[in-house]
Amino acid sequence: MGKSRSMTSVVPALRSDSWQWPPMVRASVGWHLVALGSAITVPGAVPWAIAAVVLNHALITAAGLTPRSSLLGQNLTRLPAAARARREVAITIDDGPDPEVTPQVLDLLDAHGQRATFFCIAERVAAHPALAREIVARGHSIQNHTARHRHNFSLLGPRGFEAEISQAQQLLFEVTGERPSCFRAPAGLRNPFLAPVLHRLGLSLVSWTRRGFDTRERDAAAVLARLAQDLEPGDILLLHDGNAARTHDGRAVVLEVLPPLLERIRTDGLRAVTLPEALAA
Repeated sequence: MGKSRSMTSVVPALRSDSWQWPPMVRASVGWHLVALGSAITVPGAVPWAIAAVVLNHALITAAGLTPRSSLLGQNLTRLPAAARARREVAITIDDGPDPEVTPQVLDLLDAHGQRATFFCIAERVAAHPALAREIVARGHSIQNHTARHRHNFSLLGPRGFEAEISQAQQLLFEVTGERPSCFRAPAGLRNPFLAPVLHRLGLSLVSWTRRGFDTRERDAAAVLARLAQDLEPGDILLLHDGNAARTHDGRAVVLEVLPPLLERIRTDGLRAVTLPEALAA
């Protein structure tokens, strides 16, 4: 990785302030205690207590499977009020960098004078460090999308989350010289143990306002419609340069969607900025 420092020399920026569990998790603990107490002290209550615990776990699982939910901790789905007042939107592009697609995405963004945030997989950054540095050099932002984009990410515990996210954090800093401040989980899926790990690592969870489903949708017009319908200031839009679906002529869908989307942003008097820009003030 060229002139970058060794991986062992980088110490992640950690937060020392205490973590406050969200209300749903605190209520869940109380629910378990009530169920246990009832099972012990109330005759015939064991089946009801078991059912209550199962229901509680189902609710927590449902929250973790809902990417835009904030029940398990803070989750940014729209830009803050100050950014909305400035008529800003955020284009976020996941799963890269991709040596074929990403350079074309950068050219399209440059041609329209807009900026984007790339949620990069750290192992892909390690494979293409020059491309990652080019993303930053062109005025865009790289943020943390885990080290390997594990399909079982949402099943990890605190140690697994810590290892996966801090490894990515360290490598991205090594390559780009900029420490990510935002994190996006693979497919947006998670469990209650993620939020305290992100808090300790100084990362904010970011999901999206709307997504185009461009990893499976081959029709660029359908992807564009999902992103552009009722587009308004503060929206966070999700596209992919890695794992992108292909149109019928073999072109990555994001490359067909970006030109009309960027034109729509311009004609609506909006401006696409990076997440750090939008969150700075």
